[in-house]
Amino acid sequence: MNKVRIGIVGLGNMGYAHAQNILAGKINRLELGAAADVNPDKLARVPQVKGFKSAADMMASGLIDALLIATPHYDHTTIGIAALKAGLHVLVEKPISVHRADCERLIAAHRGREGRQVFAAMFNQRTDLFYQKIRALIQAGELGEIRRVNWTITNWFRTHAYYASGGWRATWEGEGGGVLLNQCPHNLDLFQWMFGMPVVLSAECGFGRYHDIEVEDDVTATMRFANGATGVFITSTGEAPGTNRLEVVGERGKLVYEQDRIVFTRNEVPMGEFSRTTKHSFATPATWDVSIPAAGHGGQHNEILLNFTDAILDGTPLIAPAPEGIHSVELANAMLLSAWTGKPVSLPIDGRKYERLLKARIAESARLGKKKKVVVAAPVDFAKSFGR
Repeated sequence: MNKVRIGIVGLGNMGYAHAQNILAGKINRLELGAAADVNPDKLARVPQVKGFKSAADMMASGLIDALLIATPHYDHTTIGIAALKAGLHVLVEKPISVHRADCERLIAAHRGREGRQVFAAMFNQRTDLFYQKIRALIQAGELGEIRRVNWTITNWFRTHAYYASGGWRATWEGEGGGVLLNQCPHNLDLFQWMFGMPVVLSAECGFGRYHDIEVEDDVTATMRFANGATGVFITSTGEAPGTNRLEVVGERGKLVYEQDRIVFTRNEVPMGEFSRTTKHSFATPATWDVSIPAAGHGGQHNEILLNFTDAILDGTPLIAPAPEGIHSVELANAMLLSAWTGKPVSLPIDGRKYERLLKARIAESARLGKKKKVVVAAPVDFAKSFGR
């Protein structure tokens, strides 16, 4: 095989954008073999390839070697399992599933197939050279042992029109959550990719604080890591102007990433050592101000598509293996679980317990007869849709 024929299921905003990039020849050795969507109007937007009403029909057609899943969230699990069992390579949009228990079911379907089928996630922000640089500095020990992490990521502003643009949006039944399940999987993935997973977490969530929705649009979470370090994660779709500021404090100094600048204020002597050895009551370590260069935000979605293709054809290591997607889902689940119960949550969480509580919220929503009013939204400007 010298090229990969990929099928896309789900031609909404992201699925259609991926289709256009592939059809334009932007991903070497990747071609669009077919597309599937329940909406014939969406299929009509890609007349260049054969369209199917269902993912199952497309998978059985023999026209594709791989599947890109860009459907509403709950379908990621069922379609992903079916595709893996059909022998296809699979690339799934974020989140890989809505909750931990479904993540486990999806990952289990790939177990034993690792050498034959490539299974990746669309965590495109892992290609961002700024985050790659921060992670490299942490892993190299340049910051020393991490003591505290604060990430305020509130430049995910969304309007009432956005939430009214689809009946599945911002509902427990259709999306499984709000900002944590839709916008923040990228940030939660980067968070654990750079710092690892906490051992305990507490969260305050505003459910419909800024919009007429039943799910969370405002979150403040605090967490503790195994080494005693603490973290704060704040996000919202209701703040304008928003903020994207990441602050990391380690023994060797403080790193701040904001507005496309990484600034490292480096201690000449690690803070713990200085505190133990100085004879002065109010002294602080001398510092160096270091500006860390990064050459842009990387190839984003197209780089993930290219990496997926290269992994299939050449065995190239994946940037974002799909099984790693369970971590961002678990962080989101833990924050919601803490907000629902009003208690701190230990990680890993009980995935089945969370699934039961989520189903109870879906049932309660149905009992109350909640029904979203759907309106036609203006065209999406993707240049403004990704929080950086």
